[in-house]
Amino acid sequence: LFSKALPERRLSLFLGFIIIIGYLVYPARKGAARVNHVPWYDWILMVLGAGSFFYFAINAFSIIQLATKLQPIHIIVGAIGIVVLIELCRRCVGLPILVVLGLLLIYTFYNQLSWDPSFYKALKNIVYKLFYTTSGVIGTPVSVCYTYIVLFIIFGAFLERTGIANFFISFANRLAGWSSGGPAKVAVISSALCGMVSGSSVGNTVTTGSVTIPMMKKTGYKPEFAGAVEAAASTGGQIMPPIMGAAAFLMAEYMNIPYAKVAVKAILPAVLYFTGIFIAVHLEAKKLGLKGMPKSEMVSWGELAKRAYLIIPLALLIFLVSSGSRTMQFSAAVSILAAIVVGFLNKEERLTFGKIVEALEAGAKGAITVAVACAMAGMIAGCITVTGLASILINAIVQMAGDATMIGLLLTMICCIILGMGVPTTANYCIMAATCAPILMDPSIGVTKMAAHFFVFYFGIVADITPPVALAAYAGAAIAKANPMKTGINATKLAIAAFIVPYIFAYSPAMLFDNVSSAFEVVQIVVSALIGLFGVAAALNGFVYKKIPMLFRLAMAAGGLCMMIPGTASDVVGLVMVGGIVLIQRMSVRRLAA
Repeated sequence: LFSKALPERRLSLFLGFIIIIGYLVYPARKGAARVNHVPWYDWILMVLGAGSFFYFAINAFSIIQLATKLQPIHIIVGAIGIVVLIELCRRCVGLPILVVLGLLLIYTFYNQLSWDPSFYKALKNIVYKLFYTTSGVIGTPVSVCYTYIVLFIIFGAFLERTGIANFFISFANRLAGWSSGGPAKVAVISSALCGMVSGSSVGNTVTTGSVTIPMMKKTGYKPEFAGAVEAAASTGGQIMPPIMGAAAFLMAEYMNIPYAKVAVKAILPAVLYFTGIFIAVHLEAKKLGLKGMPKSEMVSWGELAKRAYLIIPLALLIFLVSSGSRTMQFSAAVSILAAIVVGFLNKEERLTFGKIVEALEAGAKGAITVAVACAMAGMIAGCITVTGLASILINAIVQMAGDATMIGLLLTMICCIILGMGVPTTANYCIMAATCAPILMDPSIGVTKMAAHFFVFYFGIVADITPPVALAAYAGAAIAKANPMKTGINATKLAIAAFIVPYIFAYSPAMLFDNVSSAFEVVQIVVSALIGLFGVAAALNGFVYKKIPMLFRLAMAAGGLCMMIPGTASDVVGLVMVGGIVLIQRMSVRRLAA
């Protein structure tokens, strides 16, 4: 909140401390950890890695003045810092992001050596760019992580200990638990609400899924469907304002607009995403003939009203952020203090000194993976900058797409899903913003800056539920005791909105409140998108009032997609197709009943 030091000094100190806690928490091999024991080699790596960043922090001013005239000692220190950070990434984030970084580093060395065959000069140039400038390890992603994200992770940790997750689940139960297939709808609503706080697809799946998945199985849903509902809904937590998996802060930084604007623009796509899952869940419940929960098992509205004070910290955060009267850091810090006060007031799950320490510990542990992933994303962006790879990729895709915007969008979507597999949201978005967003903003494809950034953000996140590396779906499958691949396929079907909505706002930026000509335009897009999502969801599920024949399912899918193409003519065609099949189904069921 208060540091006025150079960015190089602040961010290097931050990463130095991250390395210390990272090597204290994450062992070299999973399952090899012993309680209160750190192996000798981890102490060496920790001291060398943290020492490298602390050395830069202490000597930042003199090293900045040296610029490219670095001494051999500086190259050794920088190389050690990078290697130790990469090893920590292997332990806490995983291999997929390292594969991307490794390939880019090899390409960067090849690129540098093609200019000058001296290996030392190439190494010196790469270490300088990646370690000692703000376009590498301590680039924009780490800066945003240090400034905003860590505070919001700590805020989420405190909020969870106030008992807000149980309040959200009880509220969702009361709201939708009584309806057909109620527990699955409860999972969707509670995951959307909890996702606003946690912003982690896997974390959200494990937190709310431990309650909602057994409830869904008990109601009659198949295990793989129950796990998929929770995974798809929890992944939506990363696109749900206000926190949006911490990527919203990065979006604000990359697009150079206030964070509050990003949160507002994300509202309609997020609502459509969750509505799409809700429709799919409802149709599945009708197909299986599932009932809701008895009202006697639910918490009363009066009891919920008494516990409504639990949302004060979240409401305060939204108010402070949207008003713009205070900085993001100040808003988060005040909200953390409000969460502590509210925690003390909660008689059922009262916040104790031990829980405060737990929350700080959980916040610090949560910060490790995000900070390391952001550092890797900074290095990836640095490699792309040094080699000019972004412009090569842009030219290749633009040439393949020609004047066809749809082909450009499809190719970009494939890039995002492949690059996003197994990569955390924050790092994922940074990579997409550096490589894929500029492709869409090219005049020949012609997508607006806002829509381009949201497009790559959405498809980067979808990788969390897209097989083969569907991390959130696998977490849901573990709780549901279901087949992971089947759960991933089901989650992809349920989250079909996430594959469609980005195309809608790419063609119609009005959905993001961008280039809006009138309020009617926004209403028309939202209504047509909702009908279109219903058509696609019904086609995938194969049921509305009764089982839909295959020919009608294809027509329903085509009609749903027509509703999502901008233009009144396509909307009319889509409405006739979707509405006509629903009407035929309704009349058929009535005839059978008669």
